Amino acid sequence: QVHLVESGGGSVQAGGSLRLSCAASGYTNSMSCMGWFRQAPGKEREGVAAIHYGGSSPVYVDSVKGRFTISRDNAKNAVYLQMNSLKPEDTAMYYCAAVSASSNYCYTFGLLVPRYNYWGQGTQVTVSS
Repeated sequence: QVHLVESGGGSVQAGGSLRLSCAASGYTNSMSCMGWFRQAPGKEREGVAAIHYGGSSPVYVDSVKGRFTISRDNAKNAVYLQMNSLKPEDTAMYYCAAVSASSNYCYTFGLLVPRYNYWGQGTQVTVSS
């Protein structure tokens, strides 16, 4: 089992920044591919970014490219999402997720909700205009 706990959400004005953290515990071999997802009210959950254990070739949804950066600290079993130049449309509940997968799998499928086995409870991000 893997337990994921997100933190770092909050309310900011457009153009501001937030850094989300996800602390993982449990069977770490199941966390080789980790992703960030978000869900706005009335919308489906969407993949934001994903990164493999080695940290190379992270993948991002087009709407956050150049603004968000995913990173991980394997020694701390943690993954982060640095969010800059935030927009009102970034407002959502943000979730951390994990799955055991190869780097190629993580890059190819890492933004797809059904590919993940473990999910955190989420942290709210609200961006005002």
